[in-house]
Amino acid sequence: MNRRVILAGLGATLAGPALARAPDTAIRPALRRGAVSAAQVTEVSALIEAAGLGGKVAYAVADARSGALLETRSHLAALPPASVTKAVTAHYALERLGPGYRFRTRLIATGPLVRGRIEGDLVLEASGDPTLDSDDLGAMAEALKAAGVATVQGRFLVVPAGIPETAAIDHGQPDHVAYNPGVAGLNLNLNRVHFEWLRAGSDYTFTLEARSGRYRPATTTSAMEIVERPAPVYDYVHSGGVDRWSVAKSALGAKGARWLPVRRPVAYALDALMSVMRSQGISLPAPQIAARAPGGLVLYEAVSPPMADVLRRMLDRSTNLTAEVVGQTATLARGGSLQTLRASASEMATWLRRETKARRPRFVDHSGLGEANDLTPRDMVAALNFAGPSGALAGLMKPWYYRNSQGGYDRASPIRMAAKTGTLNFVSGLAGFVLPPGGRALAFAVFAADEDRRRTIPRAAREKVPGARSWGRRARVLQDKLLKRWTALYA
Repeated sequence: MNRRVILAGLGATLAGPALARAPDTAIRPALRRGAVSAAQVTEVSALIEAAGLGGKVAYAVADARSGALLETRSHLAALPPASVTKAVTAHYALERLGPGYRFRTRLIATGPLVRGRIEGDLVLEASGDPTLDSDDLGAMAEALKAAGVATVQGRFLVVPAGIPETAAIDHGQPDHVAYNPGVAGLNLNLNRVHFEWLRAGSDYTFTLEARSGRYRPATTTSAMEIVERPAPVYDYVHSGGVDRWSVAKSALGAKGARWLPVRRPVAYALDALMSVMRSQGISLPAPQIAARAPGGLVLYEAVSPPMADVLRRMLDRSTNLTAEVVGQTATLARGGSLQTLRASASEMATWLRRETKARRPRFVDHSGLGEANDLTPRDMVAALNFAGPSGALAGLMKPWYYRNSQGGYDRASPIRMAAKTGTLNFVSGLAGFVLPPGGRALAFAVFAADEDRRRTIPRAAREKVPGARSWGRRARVLQDKLLKRWTALYA
């Protein structure tokens, strides 16, 4: 009897996705002599007990080509996937937009240039490009100056993409965390403003800049006040079109810097653009938002890297702004208008159910930042099976490695893996592919969450939570041990 027959006889989950009631822990099969070490096939219950995570641990492992489930635990439990969601978003964007899609930001003149003046309107047509930065705006200004443009007779029209402007991805996050910015059809510098301070005697000097490499224009859409108070460290209110921040003086130290989120991305980007235009001696009228771009001569076009590269960087750095933009752009690609970010996320869940027969995915965003996102390990594995171990998604996911005995990574292992992590306070996920040379490719998803403990954290305290870091470390050790087990038994 081969291993498959033995496992089937013991009741392990080999029948495929249609089998709904699977055992919580798989029975360890008989192993060929010398195939793997005993440590690699420790029983699941012992591994989970040793991790001491509390809450729930759920997973599913499948043959990546046939989709047959090989081992599961609570694989129909819907848990927060955190940034593992971005793997679904990446495949959604690849399917809807294609790997070669590029975001384009254009400057268009509706009239001729006569003695340094555009005899007509100047139009900024945006596509929501999440890679656009202040250096790109500087290149626009330099190009206009080189063409001899000094002023505009008509209007300065701004046409953002059809992405609805929202002040934050997840309103349950602390106000000051830069990974939770606003999202719009015109974005800049990942919608972050750079706050830098330096103590000068008993006081401080500071800057607020739309910072990139060469261009660092000061912004007037954010303001900062340094105040005497014990807590909170940061406070925020939006008033008069300005993001108004205050920071506790006692928390600053001698010097430092951090990124703060931008809540009105379009105004922030236009403020920076007007500044860099002035630096090149170009005077523009006050910008006006328009619904569509009129025809005319394209004076300059800022072009993003191809979608495949944008997604690779997104998956590597887990950039939430990029996930929200590419997800909504993919939804818009079907035509029509989009009312909310949440509506686009719901469309992505509908797409996943239709294409993969996933049963119950629930998305409220495309980045996984919102804790109301729910995904089962079984549905995540179905998404990975749909993408395929040889597909574009696997090639874009981050290379993954086993941990070695010194706490580092075993980069010399012949087993290739590609995966996406997900982390929130007391939430940890890992999903991807195991790609052994000459062996069976696996698709896997493992989610761990202590949701009761997470619910006790006040909103303002969610950036640094006591115990969350050590909990996450234990979750990652458990993931590594599960991967070694699955590779030993099934790959």
